[in-house]
Amino acid sequence: MNLSFYQGKRVLVTGHTGFKGAWLCKILIQAGAQVSGYSLQPPTQPNLFSLAGLSSQITSVTGDVRDLAHLKEVFAAAQPEIVFHLAAQPIVRESYCAPVDTYATNVMGTVNVMECVRLNPCVKSVLNVTTDKVYLNREWPWGYRENEELDGFDPYSNSKSCSELVTHSYQKSFFDGMDVAVSTARAGNVIGGGDFAPDRIIPDCVRAVMEKAPVIVRNPHSTRPYQHVLEPLSAYLLIAQRQWEQKELQGYYNVGPDECDCVTTGQLVDAFCKAWGGGQTWVNQFVGGPHEAGFLKLDCSLIKQKLGWLPRWHIQQAIEKTVEWTKAYAENPTDTAVMEAQIQACFQN
Repeated sequence: MNLSFYQGKRVLVTGHTGFKGAWLCKILIQAGAQVSGYSLQPPTQPNLFSLAGLSSQITSVTGDVRDLAHLKEVFAAAQPEIVFHLAAQPIVRESYCAPVDTYATNVMGTVNVMECVRLNPCVKSVLNVTTDKVYLNREWPWGYRENEELDGFDPYSNSKSCSELVTHSYQKSFFDGMDVAVSTARAGNVIGGGDFAPDRIIPDCVRAVMEKAPVIVRNPHSTRPYQHVLEPLSAYLLIAQRQWEQKELQGYYNVGPDECDCVTTGQLVDAFCKAWGGGQTWVNQFVGGPHEAGFLKLDCSLIKQKLGWLPRWHIQQAIEKTVEWTKAYAENPTDTAVMEAQIQACFQN
């Protein structure tokens, strides 16, 4: 992965105020790209987007991907060459509370982004970021491949399955006859510094250690493919670059950690508590709630074979880097030195 490709490129990131979006914008800034972002206000308080001071370093537009007219204006002004579509309602439990809003954002939001791409020939490369939860989960012990059936269970997962289908339809109906390449990336669970979202295990760990309380774990036996946030972002950047260079590389890519890094939530929290130190503990406290998958992992052979992408950091390193960022944040919330150093370490040759 050579970030020099992005120097001077006009890049639009939807969902840029979110956790992944903020890290992606920071990478692109360091690479010398001309970055525009389109998103709602940051979803949490505090939030990484504000802490990193990103609003002064990019063209940041507050808007909703459900608003096609506004999104068209943003595309017309930014004239992006590359589009990363990250905007979404990303929480499984929230999707049970607000299914209509979840579908409207995740499905029609994708339709609107693809429609803007169709209308703007300046765009040469598009990546729609979905999730590993798009697959019909049979709870089997091997990883899902890109040709497996799409049928997410809950409204969030199912809406992301629909987002995949929207992308596939636009690609076959319109983009194949245009000078633009489009892919989707199905990533697993990510961890890293600056995630303050509710209902996610590492943010729950961070809140607990800040309050000097035990971490509450509601489902310690569920298995997930966890990786540091910079890992899938490096894959997204690689996909967008390579399909720009060779359109035949566009497609559907799983992005996840190695087999050894698919761990249970309990193992993840154990490792976090150990890395944090100070006798930090956790308790198993199932509090009920809607259905969530018990076992889920990905087969990432395709992206490794076709694009040469490989994860760099195992789960222990990912946790250590998350703890490193969090301790630096506790001392000085707006110091971005650790964030910048971790990006450099991830992308160094």
